[in-house]
Amino acid sequence: QVQLVESGGGLVQPGGSMRLSCAASGTIFSINAMGWFRQAPGKQRDLVALITSSGRTDYADSAKGRFTISRDNAKNTVYLQMNSLKPEDTAVYFCNRYPSFYSWGQGTQVTVSS
Repeated sequence: QVQLVESGGGLVQPGGSMRLSCAASGTIFSINAMGWFRQAPGKQRDLVALITSSGRTDYADSAKGRFTISRDNAKNTVYLQMNSLKPEDTAVYFCNRYPSFYSWGQGTQVTVSS
């Protein structure tokens, strides 16, 4: 059974930085494209960043130039470095395989507020 465990969220001031981690178990991690998603209250869950098995990356327009997705296949972990955070980045952040999803983890709350 695949498990995804997100961590690293918290409260940060506007303009600050945060690094999220997602540890995967029970899967052949290295062959999968992985994505970071976020869901704000009352909104749908959206893809924020994507990294393929070969390391190619892609970002939502809202994340371009501020967020960086990376992966460490030896650790079965994908990361999201977020810089220049804005209040509108406030959401629960999830990771998952893309485009076919595993069961979702619990996510990690990111709150950007002064």
